[in-house]
Amino acid sequence: MGFSPEAGAGLAATEPVPVALGDAFGWYSPGASRRGVLLCGTFGFEQWCAYRSWRELAGMIAAAGCPTLRFDYPGQGDSRDPQGPEIPAALDAIRAGIAFLRERGAEEIAVVGLRLGATLAALTGDGVDRLVMLSPFPSGKAYRREMAMQARLIDVMPDRTPMPQEPDSLMIGSFLLGPQTLADLARLDLAAAERAPASRILMLGPKVDTLAERYRALGSTVETGPFPDLTQLVSDPLFSRTPDQTFALVRDFAVAEAPAAISGAPAVTPALPPCRLEDETWREEVTRFGPGLVGILCRPAGHWSGDTVLVVNSGRNPRAGHGRQTTRLARRLAASGIASFRFDLRGIGDSPDRPDGSLPLYAADSVADVTAAVDHLAASGHTPGVVLGNCSGAYQAFQALSLDPRLRAAVLVNLYCFDLKPGTDVETMVRDTFRHSQGYMARARQGRFWRRIVSGEIGLTRIARALLRDGAARLDRWTARMPWRTWRGTSVAGRVARLRRRGARICMVYSADDLGIPTVRAHFGESEARIARRLGYPVEILEGTDHNLSRAPDQDRIFAILERVVRDTRPEIRAGSASEPAAPRPARAPGDLSLQLSRSG
Repeated sequence: MGFSPEAGAGLAATEPVPVALGDAFGWYSPGASRRGVLLCGTFGFEQWCAYRSWRELAGMIAAAGCPTLRFDYPGQGDSRDPQGPEIPAALDAIRAGIAFLRERGAEEIAVVGLRLGATLAALTGDGVDRLVMLSPFPSGKAYRREMAMQARLIDVMPDRTPMPQEPDSLMIGSFLLGPQTLADLARLDLAAAERAPASRILMLGPKVDTLAERYRALGSTVETGPFPDLTQLVSDPLFSRTPDQTFALVRDFAVAEAPAAISGAPAVTPALPPCRLEDETWREEVTRFGPGLVGILCRPAGHWSGDTVLVVNSGRNPRAGHGRQTTRLARRLAASGIASFRFDLRGIGDSPDRPDGSLPLYAADSVADVTAAVDHLAASGHTPGVVLGNCSGAYQAFQALSLDPRLRAAVLVNLYCFDLKPGTDVETMVRDTFRHSQGYMARARQGRFWRRIVSGEIGLTRIARALLRDGAARLDRWTARMPWRTWRGTSVAGRVARLRRRGARICMVYSADDLGIPTVRAHFGESEARIARRLGYPVEILEGTDHNLSRAPDQDRIFAILERVVRDTRPEIRAGSASEPAAPRPARAPGDLSLQLSRSG
């Protein structure tokens, strides 16, 4: 993995730069102070929710003058997969981060850990002067118990029942804790410590008093306090909120009494080593482009077919994707000779905020970020032919395909709508429609659901409001077919017809019972063959999958579909054919007359 500043060359000197710590990928901000600060995030889903806020905390500390480093553990984010078990690799990454800061001239080390990251940071051994523990788990077993409870709420099927778990494993938000990781977690116990992890400790969160007393008995000076805004930080990847007051306390503790640079002393900080992350089949390069956007180009280590896939964020997921799916997909594509580019829209991951501070979900101007990515790739000789997006990412992918003739095809996964009415409150739409009405509609077929209504456990008013909101959204999609919406040629069907005339194709994929399925019929009719002709591919319905395609077999199916679309739409194939082959006729789902789309089990 290499770094190419491109248009970001004029950014402030404090802008973080990418670094590699063995198998771990991180971001480093130099500073004048002789105290280095290492941020150790938590694991999996919780860190995914906190990613953007964690970046902001690093920026706050760096702005105070301390060299600051944050990173993804091996096997997470943009890091390489660990060479061995996950927990020992995470501990090694923390130690490598401390060593990196000392090599850059840090004489003191402060470590800030979040949740499981705080637990691991306390177990890394000597060499830490100050330690911030944000809602730490006293043991690995405590972490396992809480994650098991969270999994039942986070990982659900379309009917809202818990997703089946693999034997001896635990999946939370598409992040899998395997048998070895669970066994290693069971052996973590902070109460068994015989040495204090740091001389000065700040512990914020519930139920920290017992651990604080233990560390005081071992000789540490320990301050404690509440963490009232923890839930809003780690429980919602779409609407996570930065705990500004708590993070201000963390910054102040981390930088307090930090030794300044020696006046008049020559700078002896060694140059940063090249940031390279690669494996036998892939090589990656981090770049800033356009308005400071951050992306990663993943290329085959061997022969490149000439194909490049552009991947657009879903929701507020950083570029590595929900459950790290996009990172795994990129490296799998590279092994097949296909390059890919994953990046952060403004307001997501490591890219700058949007000018108005709003979320990029379904924002009309976010397509400019996608265009900037296409421009950047074209300038580097990797013009993308296929764009892939899921949910809100599929929305942006469709807009980009409609506007940019350089794109030959789009794979749109679980697209909710092609267009959104101006002025739509996106946050309300997402909170109400996606979280409530889908569950109500699916559970309406279950007898126990009606028994809960009769008993008063579930209020009818709440259900009615959710269904009405969803019905209004569906009505808007149906009216898209009315003449007054289509005569100007700006209808979805008209735009699709235009891009089809230039040779572009659309492959739409849905989880069974996904809320976006009516969108297809609303714009393109009921006929399977007609839909396939209009789009260029039949719509595929994946049975037994959730909206986020959380499980590995579901992701395998997306990979196979994407690889096929890339192969079908290569320029030489299109140029060598007198006419585009007819879209294959999808198989009708037996006994299902309400959904006449191709089903894949």
